[in-house]
Amino acid sequence: MKVAIIGLGSVGAAVATAIKNTGLVHEMVLFDRDGVRSQAAAMDLGHASAFSFDVKIIAANSYREIKGSEIVIIAAGANQKPGQTRTDLLAANADVIRDIIPRVMANTDPKRVKIIIVTNPLDVMVMLARDLSGLPASRVIGTGTMLDSARLRTILARHLSVSPMSINAYVLGEHGDSSVVNWESINIGAIPLNDFCRATKISLPQTTRRTIEHRVQTAAYEIIKGRGATWDGIAAAVNDLLRCIINDEKRILTVSTCAPKTNLAMSLPTIVGMDGAIQVLTPRLSSMETVALRESGRIIKKNYNNI
Repeated sequence: MKVAIIGLGSVGAAVATAIKNTGLVHEMVLFDRDGVRSQAAAMDLGHASAFSFDVKIIAANSYREIKGSEIVIIAAGANQKPGQTRTDLLAANADVIRDIIPRVMANTDPKRVKIIIVTNPLDVMVMLARDLSGLPASRVIGTGTMLDSARLRTILARHLSVSPMSINAYVLGEHGDSSVVNWESINIGAIPLNDFCRATKISLPQTTRRTIEHRVQTAAYEIIKGRGATWDGIAAAVNDLLRCIINDEKRILTVSTCAPKTNLAMSLPTIVGMDGAIQVLTPRLSSMETVALRESGRIIKKNYNNI
């Protein structure tokens, strides 16, 4: 499996490290417009082969080097700065995607390639990449709310004193400020959340739920404020998505893909495997969650229309 990563800022570099350490790929192309940066990244990561998997790593600042890549991960573009929202990056990163996608398509096999979008605002960039590439929606996949959902599971796990691995909980809609916590469908193991709380005598009132929602939605801002950027969490999400595709695991992930009829991209539970986003599922929603999810979709569509 040959994988290309476009953009070697803090996120792209973290993604490269996470992927290399899985041993799932035999060849990885690290592309950046700055050839010195890509060369340095390939050299540094290559030296790590002595301690883990020996992966062929190619430094590139020409798109010709990505030929043969079955998966292309796009992590290029401006990152959020303290005080910025993901939407503030809209115009600048739309130009980045407009530049990259045609070059990717000119140097990959359109019958096989899958594109993973990491660039924010993510859902809009998925829609733009889908339009520019002409690929089936199933093969243009954004990491969506995978990281948001992981944050939700982690916070809930601490409150409920169980492992995050035992929690099935999803954040839906926009990877952004209008995301929706799907409380109605949360299970702890095979037990619905409310039943679990009754059985364990753990209180989870609406005030606590709203606090958890706030923590999930503002986590990135807190990390950016203290660290300047987020990279470890999203790198883990990309790696999980890549593993799911390569191993044809057919796991359910909250990735962002374009709906066939509306061309609207948002995160919903989706079966993911070797063929990409195989099937989007409709979760159980409360009436309030339904309204909130529609509003989230409206915001995504509005932002897309603005570019």
